[in-house]
Amino acid sequence: MAYLGGFSTMKKSVSLVLLVGGVLLLVLGIQATNSFSSDVSRFFTGSPTDKAVWMLIGGAVASVAGLAGLTMVGRKG
Repeated sequence: MAYLGGFSTMKKSVSLVLLVGGVLLLVLGIQATNSFSSDVSRFFTGSPTDKAVWMLIGGAVASVAGLAGLTMVGRKG
């Protein structure tokens, strides 16, 4: 059987990068929803800019994937 110890470390680091990137996207998305262009878009359409919404969605998905990856790394299966 091949040595798979490095795989767990790689999986953990990828999960950590996803978590950090997701949190960063969430922060940037929240800041984008409070921007002037988002206020103008909200005035005319009732919703923030598409960029802000996609950053929030991408940040949430990446954060959940990172958390799931970190909790699953220690389990065998």
